[in-house]
Amino acid sequence: MGADVERELRREAAVLIETDLTGLPVLVVGPPGLTASVVRRHERAGAVVTVAASPGDVTAEVCARARLAVLVGPGSTWAPVREALAGRCPVVTEPVPDAPRGRVVLVGAGPGGLELLTLAGIRALAEADVVLTDRLAEVGDVARLAPGAEVVDVGKRPGHHAVPQDQIEGIMVGRALDGLTVVRLKGGDPYVFGRGGEEVAAAVEAGLPVTVVPGVSSAVGVPGSAGIPVTHRGVSHVFTVVSGHVPLEPEQARSLAGLGGTVVVLMGMHNLVPLTTALARAGLAADTPAAVVERGFTPDQRSIVGTLATLPDLAARAGATSPSVIVVGEVVRQSAVWARRVGAPSADGLAMDVVA
Repeated sequence: MGADVERELRREAAVLIETDLTGLPVLVVGPPGLTASVVRRHERAGAVVTVAASPGDVTAEVCARARLAVLVGPGSTWAPVREALAGRCPVVTEPVPDAPRGRVVLVGAGPGGLELLTLAGIRALAEADVVLTDRLAEVGDVARLAPGAEVVDVGKRPGHHAVPQDQIEGIMVGRALDGLTVVRLKGGDPYVFGRGGEEVAAAVEAGLPVTVVPGVSSAVGVPGSAGIPVTHRGVSHVFTVVSGHVPLEPEQARSLAGLGGTVVVLMGMHNLVPLTTALARAGLAADTPAAVVERGFTPDQRSIVGTLATLPDLAARAGATSPSVIVVGEVVRQSAVWARRVGAPSADGLAMDVVA
């Protein structure tokens, strides 16, 4: 087979496994331990995969069933297999390194739901040997997205870290040093209050290849899902994302109040009263629109809209809890525009105060 033909076949196969191979019989031939990622990639696309570990396993019956064959390893190794498959189906060769080398991939899962996971993230999961997943990385059935992979729940909950961060990094690095592809699946974006920088540093320190796949941050996505843009022409040309784990220091609050624009607070529901109080004491007007968007991108999503002064009481009366995103600024008024959209639910989960 000529080089041009082989390149074309490989291109066509790549297109196929990015779309749909449902029910297609695929034969994967290669040494044990080197074919796992290829098998998972095709199974993720819906193919019915048969694995042959050696040329002797490629029988006439196996050849007759195959509609696509993938040979893993040096092409010269599989010359007899090529001959057996000649004229029966397309044959693609995938080279592999002499010794598998582990790697780490940090994947941002977005703020909720499979639809907000990027194609690059889906591809990384399909190639994973191990997936370390978070409580906020809600993408559905991880085992289906990463067929055959070991799935380890290392999720943290407020006040309860079942697996401490150093142990998470130890598991991640240890599995990768064993030669495995480890996906660290994180809610939102790995670098937005996700400790992604620490995990990258741990992988680099261990001499491992590491890749970061960005995710949609809840700081932008969740307000947007409630019709609150973090910037809006003529209203706000700047937004600041703040961790709400601890109350704001007076100087921090003064800086935020002086900067203007939009303040987005993540992980701040347990500090909602001190956060809003600090901003008011720093000079932000008490009637500044403010909102809590609770459980973004879930069927139970709701928005509680008021002002800097009234929001804590409104949220308390509504029983709002984490996970929630807090938004402070004039852009919150746009939630009323969203609530009036055609086909919107009559209540829309909005508790309206001065925003109109």
